Amino acid sequence: MTNVDPKLRTVRTACPYCGVGCGVLATPDGNGGAAVSGDPVHPANLGRLCSKGSALGETLGLDNRLLHPMIRCKGGMERVAWSDALDHVASRMKHIVARDGEDAVAFYLSGQMLTEDYYVANKLMKGFLGSANVDTNSRLCMASSVAGHRRGFGADTVPGTYEDLDQADLLVFVGSNAAWCHPVLYQRMLANKQGRGAKFVVVDPRRTDTAEEADLFLGLKPGTDAALFSGLLVHLADAGALDRDYIARHTLGFDDALARARSLAGSASATALATGLSEADVAAFFKLFRDTSKVVTLYSQGVNQSAQGTDKVNAILNCHLASARIGKPGMGPFSLTGQPNAMGGREVGGLANQLAAHMGFTPPDTDRVRRFWKASNIATHEGLKAVQMFEAIARGRIKALWVIGTNPAVSLPDADLVRAALKKLELFVVSENVRSNDTVDVGAHVLLPAQAWGEKSGTVTNSERRISRQRAFLPPAGEAMPDWWILSEVGKRLGFASAFNYNSAADVFREHAALSAFENDGSRDFDIGALATLSDDEYDTMAPVQWPAPAGRPPSPRFFADGAFYTNDRKARFVAPEVPALRGETTAARPLRLNTGRIRDQWHTMTRTGLSPRLGAHLPEPFVEVNPDDALRYGLMHDGFAKVATEHGQCILKVVVSERQQRGMLFAPIHWNATNASHGRVGALVASHTDPFSGQPEAKATPAAISPYEYVFRGFILARHEVPLPSNLWWVRATVPGGFGYLFADNGDLSRWPAWLKAHATEDVADYMDVGGGVYRAASFTDDRIETCLFVGPGHDAGDWNVVKTMFAADRLDEEQRRMLLSGRAADGTGGGPIVCACFGVGRDTICEAIAAGARTPAAIGAQLKAGTNCGSCIPEMKRLIAQVPPQAEASVRVAS
Repeated sequence: MTNVDPKLRTVRTACPYCGVGCGVLATPDGNGGAAVSGDPVHPANLGRLCSKGSALGETLGLDNRLLHPMIRCKGGMERVAWSDALDHVASRMKHIVARDGEDAVAFYLSGQMLTEDYYVANKLMKGFLGSANVDTNSRLCMASSVAGHRRGFGADTVPGTYEDLDQADLLVFVGSNAAWCHPVLYQRMLANKQGRGAKFVVVDPRRTDTAEEADLFLGLKPGTDAALFSGLLVHLADAGALDRDYIARHTLGFDDALARARSLAGSASATALATGLSEADVAAFFKLFRDTSKVVTLYSQGVNQSAQGTDKVNAILNCHLASARIGKPGMGPFSLTGQPNAMGGREVGGLANQLAAHMGFTPPDTDRVRRFWKASNIATHEGLKAVQMFEAIARGRIKALWVIGTNPAVSLPDADLVRAALKKLELFVVSENVRSNDTVDVGAHVLLPAQAWGEKSGTVTNSERRISRQRAFLPPAGEAMPDWWILSEVGKRLGFASAFNYNSAADVFREHAALSAFENDGSRDFDIGALATLSDDEYDTMAPVQWPAPAGRPPSPRFFADGAFYTNDRKARFVAPEVPALRGETTAARPLRLNTGRIRDQWHTMTRTGLSPRLGAHLPEPFVEVNPDDALRYGLMHDGFAKVATEHGQCILKVVVSERQQRGMLFAPIHWNATNASHGRVGALVASHTDPFSGQPEAKATPAAISPYEYVFRGFILARHEVPLPSNLWWVRATVPGGFGYLFADNGDLSRWPAWLKAHATEDVADYMDVGGGVYRAASFTDDRIETCLFVGPGHDAGDWNVVKTMFAADRLDEEQRRMLLSGRAADGTGGGPIVCACFGVGRDTICEAIAAGARTPAAIGAQLKAGTNCGSCIPEMKRLIAQVPPQAEASVRVAS
């Protein structure tokens, strides 16, 4: 057997994207990259990966990596030694705390952090600096679920497991586009539907790809989820479908909750009126839920990202408690977590209103954590939640902020206010693995290079409470260090050396596990005491493990099977939701509601996914989705441009006209930012209204206006390196095979483009200009390889972006290809078209040709082209293409998206 270099051995690790928590096999290639595939033995994914996970190997380069500590000086950012950077951070923090008090300092963390990093950050701030002003971007994605769980169960407990999704007979998706946002888990549920006949109900104002497989789609009015589930509770009561014995023995507050539900919704007809649904659809949903014992209700950002999010969660919990559909196989409420370690952050107290190990700021919990940490200055009250925190920075109340692994200048609501606030800080520290993003570029004073995925080692917890090891398989880039080490070194310099004397991530994890078991006699849900004595080797080889994992007691995969909850009397609480009302009224000036969210192949602010050419190929431009009636009313054209404006800001976005969008509503993705787009920062549009219980901001219903925006020219640039663009363009930058691509629109003079190209081209230039037609196309070459090319024209006459990208990626063009290049068309008149399947890079035109030639099912297309055979998230789009392409059509058919 051939010996393998230890540095090139396959390593089991975990995906850094969503909360599904997929296992990954990474095999380094010896050149800084790695081959990535799904881990077939990891229980979360059993070998599957989505398009983002499949493309992880494309995101490992060192371009734009932050490699050394840097401090801002008069001449800009200067490289310094680690010791100098850490001394500076500790000295400035110590000065500000001494002058203004501990609440003048804050941390803003991320669900991208490993649990060990999260733990040390919270221990330092809450335990030793003495402030709870430490919050996380998880506040933006699952805080309402946390608050709802704590109100209903007495603890932030996700009761079920992924096995319940296999065993359920009815799966209700509420505000969850799982087909795009949790595709591996969605495919698992789809297998249940296809194999066991499980029914799907999708509750969402948008008809997303998840709804493509729905047996019943409920396109309710925004913000009315609580009314729908209040109506369901009333129906269960009136139909005699309650478990009265369970309610009496294991719950409190039912009568009040039912009375409130009657006032909110009542009958099916009243529920229909409240939600905007048809009475027949409401009645059908009520009957399905009533008559199906094994029901799992899955909810995600459409529920959480709401000013009524916590009430929505509790309205769902109420129905499961009232019918005893909880704690048993195949049933229960299930929160689908957005980030890879949002759950781990919840375990260590990453939110400003929690202490570590699922404890709160009650006197007994505070005292318990104080004694365990030996922390005499522990925080005794909740800190400022994310939106409040940045408002406090804007007011000058918070003077120092340390941001770790997140990009709040893009992702927070009212993002322009956030940018202005960051500029007021006396000390602005950013721990990052990139040299530039919107937050860094606002004006960070100190940059600390953190290890990236592939380099760092620790644990993450997924949506079903399963802890997995994320293991390093690449050496750290430059001087990058683990976040736990950076925080610990600052803690030592602040005078807390004995509390932060960690030598490894395993040291941190053992302490975290020990705290979970400390004085825990089963009264607290989070207990991983069985892992507190792991040796370093056992930690390194730890297999995925689900909590609770108490020492000396058998683990239980599912909570609440015995009907015991985590309130003082061990009884669950029914919570009567308030009357739902959207925050921020529409007006004649802003008559629409803006809903924001994710798209299939991108993640957060594209810091990682933006490095992958194939992930940017499906939907390369920021867009706004509009109902056809609204498009007609406001003069919008599909594939044109529109200005979307709210009272907070404005964007210019491509227009997608779609019947899947509800009238009166707009949808725009959150991912684009100032680094990769000129006018696509959607976070700047979003109001900062928050849920009164969770502090989670409303991201789904900001009052907005829309109007057409015209450009004379459109075009694209392909270049081997990033290039400066002329002023006053609408532009988007994307990574493409071989370099960078820029899609743009322009109202300037066509004559400026030849001069621009000359400034950025080699001497070997071929060009074509038709002044009357408004067309200019040019390419410069090094030998027979394209160096830079530019295509400009009116409307879509610039050329075929996908065809030219293919030519640009080639090592050399032959004479015929060089002649064809400036036509902007493929030599044979065909091209792959816009990407549909990101996993295998299969374009729309290629799929349509296969359909026209007789591949009339996704399986047939997959057998021929592999499209749809990995994560399956492109299958709904393929089904729409099958419906559009007529049988026996010409093989050269083209179908508009």
